[in-house]
This record gives sequence, C-alpha cells and structure tokens, in this order.
Amino acid sequence: MATQAYILIEAAVGKAKPVAEGVVEMAFPNAKVVTVNAVTGPYDVIALLEADDLDRLGTAITDGIQQVDGVQRTTTCLVVKLG
Repeated sequence: MATQAYILIEAAVGKAKPVAEGVVEMAFPNAKVVTVNAVTGPYDVIALLEADDLDRLGTAITDGIQQVDGVQRTTTCLVVKLG
C-alpha cells in the first residue's frame, strides 16, 4: 500500500498560482503528485502526494515541493487508515 500525505503550502504573496503550477510540474521517479489545488484560508495550495514509502515521500517534499519558487512553508499531514 502506498504512503499518502497532504502537503499544506503557504506561498509568498501573489505566488499561489505559480506555486501550484510548479508543484503540478514536479516529477520524481518514486513519488507521484495526485492532486494540487489552490485554496482559501491559512494555506494557499494543498497537494496530495503518494509514494512507496515514507522516505521517498519525504524526499519529494524536501527536494521537490519546498524548492518550488514562492513556497514559504509546508505542513505535512500523513493519511492514515482508520478501522
């Protein structure tokens, strides 16, 4: 079963659209961007990532999403299966 996480992204002022586009274009051999949405509220962009394991997911976040121009901060929420 793949590991999934929602990445809550705070973008610099006026950078939500280019940040979302940058995350969509991100390519990692061991991780997949499932969805990317611009949102309102305390975060500007929310992305759902999927990878074979937590290490690969973490690499996609630190070496990928956090390197997109305009990203100021990320919060990672791991998906858990209840029940």
